[in-house]
Amino acid sequence: MNAPYRARLNREPSAFRKAGVPIASVLIGSMTPLLPIVASAPVLPPFGLVVLICWQLLRPGIWPVWAGVPFGMFDDIMSGQPVGSAVLLWSIILIALDLIEQRYIWRNYWQDWFIAALCLIFGLAGGLAINNFLVSDTRLSVLYPQMILAIFTYPLVLRLVARLDHIRLKR
Repeated sequence: MNAPYRARLNREPSAFRKAGVPIASVLIGSMTPLLPIVASAPVLPPFGLVVLICWQLLRPGIWPVWAGVPFGMFDDIMSGQPVGSAVLLWSIILIALDLIEQRYIWRNYWQDWFIAALCLIFGLAGGLAINNFLVSDTRLSVLYPQMILAIFTYPLVLRLVARLDHIRLKR
C-alpha cells in the first residue's frame, strides 16, 4: 500500500469542519444584504434561509429544532428586519421541516423543491406581515419577484450545499 493512501485510511473528518461548515455557510448566506446592490424593491432571495433549508433537507437532523433562534437573530441583525421576526419564522420552518422528516421517509427532488418553495414563501410573506404590523404598509405583490427568484435559486444553492457537505465530510 502506498504511503499517501495509508495516512487517509480510518480517519474521521475534522469535528471543527463537520460543525463549522454548515454554520458558516448559513451565516455567510445571511450576510448577503450587506452586498452593495441598490434596488427599489427587494430582489435578492434570503440566502441565509435558503441555505438553512437546503442543509435541513439534504441532511435531516443536522440542526436541532432550536437552531432557528440564533440563526434567525443573526439574520435579523444583518438584514435590518424587526428583531425576532426571523427568529420566529425560521424556528417555525425548522419545526415544520422536522415534522415532515418524521412523517415522510421517502421524498424525491421535486418534493423537496416544493417543500422549500413553501418554506421560502412562508418566510418572505411572514417577514412582510411582521414588518407591516410594526412599521409600514406594503403589499405582498412587491415580494413576487423575490419569491420567484428564491424558488428558482434553490437548486443552485442545494448544489452548493451538497458540495460543501462533501468538503465537510472529506477525510
